[in-house]
Amino acid sequence: MILKTNPVDANIAKIIAGHCNTNLKIIEAKFNVSLDISKDYIVTNTNDFELTQILSRLFDLLIVLAKKEVNLTSRDISYAIEVVLNNLETEFIELWNNRKALCYTYNNKPIYPKTIKQFEYIKALNNSDMVFSIGAAGTGKTYLTVCHAVSLLKKGDIKRIILTRPAVEAGESLGFLPGDLKEKIDPYLRPLYDALYDMLGFEQTNDLIARQIIEIAPLAYMRGRTLDNAYVILDEAQNTTKMQMKMFLTRMGFNSKMVITGDISQIDLPKGKESGLVEACHILKGIKEISIIKFTRMDVVRHPLVSKILECYDEA
Repeated sequence: MILKTNPVDANIAKIIAGHCNTNLKIIEAKFNVSLDISKDYIVTNTNDFELTQILSRLFDLLIVLAKKEVNLTSRDISYAIEVVLNNLETEFIELWNNRKALCYTYNNKPIYPKTIKQFEYIKALNNSDMVFSIGAAGTGKTYLTVCHAVSLLKKGDIKRIILTRPAVEAGESLGFLPGDLKEKIDPYLRPLYDALYDMLGFEQTNDLIARQIIEIAPLAYMRGRTLDNAYVILDEAQNTTKMQMKMFLTRMGFNSKMVITGDISQIDLPKGKESGLVEACHILKGIKEISIIKFTRMDVVRHPLVSKILECYDEA
């Protein structure tokens, strides 16, 4: 059956199919069909009307992206499939029409939002002084937050970046690690360091840390402080207690921005202790100046297997 789509020329077909038809094989495996886009139209072996409608919408979406000279990766194809299955084509086109580089890495690589929810998250970071970011591993919540913080630091909109997380053991024992509390917890802050190294390079990051323009510390070190002119990131916030979260949120000073990230499916608090992140999102949701962004499995930007693994755990 010939799918009804927008015109497909040879260059567009090549971009959509990918190297050695890698992208096409992803679509074929997902819908259990065979496809041919070697001519100026698309052919499939299915006579299922509903499925052909889905495939037509999918290829119309991919044609739009290909015309923007986007190098479509396997991840882009998998996400486009989810977009179509969830009827989000309009939002996805808005993302591609309006997306701008959030910042540039140390190697001058632009960082763009890759999903609809990431696009929404960046808008929230730009428009709100306090943002809660909730989602599973791989959704980009920590990385994008650090990117945004570095971009504001470079523009001079803030004077320092403060990165913190609660000192809660995730099945390991902090007590057996050498050094003081900060030295014990530094390995747990590795995702924050990695993002900083990506944005600023190793030497500049360490220089800014030495000059205390970037401060990395356990959450306990925040008590009693007022954080003015700062971009403050609380990572792994699902492991804060109610009192710790209240203490942290009330540290906010003038000309400051606070971003709280966490994954409520991975709470490592002792039995009987409720997560401060869960409570905060519930009781603060009515404050219009606070944005709460919730990422889903669709927003995982790691290997496609990660999304499938998360789905299996959710079902179990």
